[in-house]
Amino acid sequence: MRKSATRLATLAVLSVALLSAPIFVSICSAGGDPTPSEDSKPPPKGKKKTSEVSPSIQDAAFTGGYRAAYATIYDRNDFASAIEQLKALGHDDNAAVANLIGYSYRKLGDYKVSQIWYERALKTDPNHVKTWQYYGLWQVEQGNRDQAQYHLNRIAALTGTDSEEYRSLAAALEKPPGTGLVY
Repeated sequence: MRKSATRLATLAVLSVALLSAPIFVSICSAGGDPTPSEDSKPPPKGKKKTSEVSPSIQDAAFTGGYRAAYATIYDRNDFASAIEQLKALGHDDNAAVANLIGYSYRKLGDYKVSQIWYERALKTDPNHVKTWQYYGLWQVEQGNRDQAQYHLNRIAALTGTDSEEYRSLAAALEKPPGTGLVY
């Protein structure tokens, strides 16, 4: 009887926590980290800003799993584990997820597979700014500077030239060919 009461109390506390937690979480385009959208600036006039994660998959389990994979990538640089975590979310057709899978493969040096994931992300969401940035950096690494410039122009059209994504790719393009990128 005591175990049942404890379980019921735990379930009640969890339910209240989940119901009171904000479910609508957007992925910040500057870093891809799930954060409330309260401090996000509106896009420049005439520019469209898209969410990194569509509302249909913005639930607590997805957000928690995405955050864990994000930390695995950016805090621990464990790209192979991050790929497993991201695929386990069951939403690898989502632009934010596909982009991070592509990024992880790129960091592991598997450029062909990385390209597949970047293209999958852009097919899912042609306005996914972070993918244009990361795929543009991929283009620079491959020596495809004209393609990288195209990606930079797409970012400018979507967010303007003041965004972190634009500045990052522009800085990579300013470096002479063959220069190692640090980002």
